[in-house]
Amino acid sequence: MEFALYLLLGAAAGVLAGLFGVGGGLIIVPALVFSFTAQGIATEVLTHLAVGTSLASIIFTSINSVIAHHKKGAVRWQLFKWLALGIIGGSALGAITAAYIQGPTLQKIIGGFAIIIALQMALELKPKASGSTPTSPELTTAGGVIGWASAIFGIGGGSLTVPYLAWRSVPMQQAVATSAACGLPIATAGAFMFAATGWHNPSLPDWSLGFIYLPALVGIAATSMFFARVGAQLAHRLSPVLLKRLFAVFLLGVGVSFFTL
Repeated sequence: MEFALYLLLGAAAGVLAGLFGVGGGLIIVPALVFSFTAQGIATEVLTHLAVGTSLASIIFTSINSVIAHHKKGAVRWQLFKWLALGIIGGSALGAITAAYIQGPTLQKIIGGFAIIIALQMALELKPKASGSTPTSPELTTAGGVIGWASAIFGIGGGSLTVPYLAWRSVPMQQAVATSAACGLPIATAGAFMFAATGWHNPSLPDWSLGFIYLPALVGIAATSMFFARVGAQLAHRLSPVLLKRLFAVFLLGVGVSFFTL
């Protein structure tokens, strides 16, 4: 029953991610927090376990996304190279930072982030293009900050990378594609460090690889990649404005609930 639940979660995360055009982490982390709470997993580790598992699942979902964007020639690999240089170190540092944050506090930080993203989507707040392309040192620094924050929140970084690249005058299609490529090093470095920092933690349940819960990872990865395509197809049949508002309401509810858990 538990594994079936994770298969359903992966399917739901995939559909919603494809439908709303965001990374699955914003959906997977809250769902896992609620699931782990219901399973009775120790409060001090369940949020870290949700974040680490989310990052590990993004490794699999981002591969398909990167391949699809690359085939369309939309990924700016020159920008990606310098962003990834900072992202790897930033993601590792973010996982280490999260290890020093108490579980309930980490929940509230993630909840606050969800509320901010909800308001940004509902009000359609977008940075104005700066009119100049970023330099290599700037990209590496930005990658470090994005990687650090994304590892703490358990996301692929799209909600941070896309606005940054758009602000630096990268066309939106290329910004989205390059952001998708950045999700792979964010997830890989972050998941590795969450596994390392949680290694041998006595409060973790069986079948945990550090702060990665393997049954959830396998179930989510097995279904989310396929159902993301289903969500993308549905998105073309529905109003983009309506979709953004619906997802904003969803995230707002998630954010508020994290303050009451």
